[in-house]
Amino acid sequence: MKAVVYKSPRTVTVENLDDPRIEQPTDVIVKITTTNICGSDLHMYEGRTSAEPEMVMGHENLGVVQDVGQAVSRIAPGDRVSVPFNIACGTCQNCNRGWTSFCLRTNPTDGVDGAAYGYANMGPYRGGQAEYLRVPFADFNLLTLPEGDEHENDFAMLSDIFPTGFHGAALANVRAGDRVAVFGAGPVGLMAAHSSLLRGATEVFVVDKEKDRLRLAADVGAIPIDFGEVDPVEAILEATNGVGTEKGIEAVGYQAHDPTGEEHPELVLDNLVKVVRTAGSIGVVGVYMPEDPGATDDRAKEGRIGFDYGTFFTKGQRMGTGQAPVKRYNRELRDLIIAGRARPSWIVSHELSLDEAPSAYEHFDRRDDGWTKVLLHPAA
Repeated sequence: MKAVVYKSPRTVTVENLDDPRIEQPTDVIVKITTTNICGSDLHMYEGRTSAEPEMVMGHENLGVVQDVGQAVSRIAPGDRVSVPFNIACGTCQNCNRGWTSFCLRTNPTDGVDGAAYGYANMGPYRGGQAEYLRVPFADFNLLTLPEGDEHENDFAMLSDIFPTGFHGAALANVRAGDRVAVFGAGPVGLMAAHSSLLRGATEVFVVDKEKDRLRLAADVGAIPIDFGEVDPVEAILEATNGVGTEKGIEAVGYQAHDPTGEEHPELVLDNLVKVVRTAGSIGVVGVYMPEDPGATDDRAKEGRIGFDYGTFFTKGQRMGTGQAPVKRYNRELRDLIIAGRARPSWIVSHELSLDEAPSAYEHFDRRDDGWTKVLLHPAA
């Protein structure tokens, strides 16, 4: 099969590899119809993780089941499925509590609970930026979809970014009538804004400096704030009569930077502490790592981010963090798409073949205008 392979910082190639095969009775093989380039893939692409060469990339995957293991009973060949980026066993304590993002059995990496396809420290699993993908514990993990190709681009968002954006809103406990500040208008931030509006928020402010992303935020009914032109904290406080928002969502992560491009990993956390009112809640779904070899200071290289915890404590704020347990949300989000209530594909900017992946990574990494969300179709 063809697959996108990480070689070194800012270098990926498309190579021919052996097809995946059934390794355990609970496995299935999925023929990938759509796989996405995720903003978190850029952390690896830029050399800011411990990703090892020859890893097959890709954790946002959608396709049709080709083959099933002997123990698989719910999923059948021909089923159209969304593949959650979490690889979960379905039987450990965390899975039983709904925290499939922290499965205790699927990742042999010391000190890491939770596994994923094609990602650093998330286990030995190939990614799905390829023609085929092996899915472990398939009966538990896979989400079945209507046959055909309707809603293909919407359903492609169900493996990660739509549930992750919704998870940000859930961690922040966004409720009807709330005002919400979302920092970061990448795909996850845009999904967090969309999700906040679905949950009944009256106003959603989205902070970024990329014009194309801010235009998309406005398209879905959010209020764009360009931090390259204004101080976002002052702008949001002015718009809320000095009170601030009830809720905040962090969708940037450890590579946060100021308008000049200089990195300050605590910047967004500090701004959310300032802009969220007392007793408000913050959901953090931007990626933070226990180690960052490319950080600007020694403490950040060890994953130690010194944000304004004193003010956070004084204001009585609450914070939820962590990767999204996709299965907690994906069925309901699927049904919202089918009903026409949610349309996450509005962020899609490019649909390309697998062979075009190296060029797509370059454009997406540079934040070139118009490159907001890239979908790869291996059969194209």
